[in-house]
Amino acid sequence: MRIIAGRWRGRKLNFPVAPGLRPTGDRVRETLFNWLQPSLSGARCLDLYAGSGALGLEAASRGAA
Repeated sequence: MRIIAGRWRGRKLNFPVAPGLRPTGDRVRETLFNWLQPSLSGARCLDLYAGSGALGLEAASRGAA
């Protein structure tokens, strides 16, 4: 897994293998953040029950707080 866009683009994400942990795939995150991008800059993001944390890190990379 990796950060798709933003300040940390291309950075690989490593996380432990854990039962039930299924990180959101790159294509799904890319589609989600392309849709959210116009309202993301400077927005506050809370990634509850983050699991791998990929969604929160992607949001931070794209300018969310």
